[in-house]
Amino acid sequence: MALRLADGTAWADTLARAAAAAPEAFDGDTLRNLVEGSWKSSGTPTPVRTPIDNTVLVNLPRLDGESARAAVAFAAAEHRDWAATPLAERKARVTEALDELTVNRDLLAMLLVWEIGKPWRLACADVDRALDGVRWYVEEIDRMLADGREPLPGPVSNIASWNYPMSVLVHAELVQLLAGNAVIAKTPSQGGAVCLSVAHALMRRAGLPATLLSGSGEELSEVLVRAPEIGAVAFVGGRSNGGKVAAALLDSDKRHFIEQEGLNAWGIWEFSQWDMLAKHLKKGFEYGKQRCTAYPRFVVQRELVDQFLDMYLPVVRSVRFGHPLAVGDDWTSGDPLPELDFGPLISGAKAEELRRKVDEAVKGGAVPLYRGRLDGAPFLDGQDTSAYVAPAVLLAPPGRSRLMHAEPFGPVDTIVVVDTEDELLAAMNASNGALVASLACDDEDKAAKLAVDLQAFKVGINKPRSRGDREEPFGGRGASWKGAFVGGDLLVEAVTVGAGDRLYGNFPEYSRYPTT
Repeated sequence: MALRLADGTAWADTLARAAAAAPEAFDGDTLRNLVEGSWKSSGTPTPVRTPIDNTVLVNLPRLDGESARAAVAFAAAEHRDWAATPLAERKARVTEALDELTVNRDLLAMLLVWEIGKPWRLACADVDRALDGVRWYVEEIDRMLADGREPLPGPVSNIASWNYPMSVLVHAELVQLLAGNAVIAKTPSQGGAVCLSVAHALMRRAGLPATLLSGSGEELSEVLVRAPEIGAVAFVGGRSNGGKVAAALLDSDKRHFIEQEGLNAWGIWEFSQWDMLAKHLKKGFEYGKQRCTAYPRFVVQRELVDQFLDMYLPVVRSVRFGHPLAVGDDWTSGDPLPELDFGPLISGAKAEELRRKVDEAVKGGAVPLYRGRLDGAPFLDGQDTSAYVAPAVLLAPPGRSRLMHAEPFGPVDTIVVVDTEDELLAAMNASNGALVASLACDDEDKAAKLAVDLQAFKVGINKPRSRGDREEPFGGRGASWKGAFVGGDLLVEAVTVGAGDRLYGNFPEYSRYPTT
């Protein structure tokens, strides 16, 4: 049966809705930058393509370093006024922005579907987590600032990845604003620009001192990281770019929180509750594992490998992926949109890179236990599918393989077989630190003892761990995190100054960890 786009979801319709909701952010099919207090048509336009079918969505104007410096200087002046604004007024303005974002929730979610390929359910969850999370902070902020904590000396510079524009980037910005800081955000170059433009237009209308600019990371990093006016740098991304940001801050005492990737692992040891584990692993494929808390590595006790595979391979085969908006002819308005685990990767280039990593690992000796195919997945006739990767599972990736020591950031799992507890821990700690890890073990006391030696910020016993919401802290061990930890009270502490501060986090002179 031929498939078609669900009614009302075409990009032309979605873009028209976005332009109607935030006309100030658009110059025809080109986005504007929110700099120096207003939306400006400046910079060199660059086409932005959707990973869904590789068609052009909009043009994104990239600013140069000089324009970014002027934007930072203006944001610093706004910061001084905002820091002196009474908390009650800050709460009122953030709440006003939240109310407008809530009105436009479905639009923001549909923009995420087109821009970063998230299935509808997951796109809605991204928006909802942002709004619900910030409302919790509005209720709690008085308590968090009760001990006299003050805003930072300058605005917070946010450089985030493309995968969670709302629940990571906008959420963080609104909390930073609530705490008394002006904010600057760099638009991710790979996706989310339109969603973020609409969100920031609504934030700006509510009187929030927010700046949103786009440009080359190499050109803007010097300004957004090292400019003396910047009070803190918040970075979410890979270790390569995170390392560059950290290096740029070496000669500075500037507040920072740098979230980097790690190879999150799930260890299977003396375990038998396979039905329970299957449910967790199916959910783990959401968004094609394009998230920092995905589990792409399973370390399995040799005696359990057959039982693990009996449970695991049917889970992988049941994963649903394809065009997030493709429906049959019998679909009518009001019917649910496709229920998929994931759509495309963020780009055809990333998909091709992941396919090469899989091929290299197999040529190097990895055993391909499962390699899915695009055939049969729900796509439109003639659709460009270059950004789609079917799930794959490799046993025993070779030590020199890129998949052995780094996360694939896609629907590719690797399995390592071990015989001793020491081997289990060594294999789970392969990436010099991670954000999360989990142990599947019938004896939870034994699992708790093993967990002590895992180099992950959060460790789950017979359950996965995630970034968390509301009061839950978040950070990383080893090379997966540098600077102050965030989440719950720690996010507000990270963007404020108090007497005798000794923040939780990884710093050159010390590391301090909260209870997780």
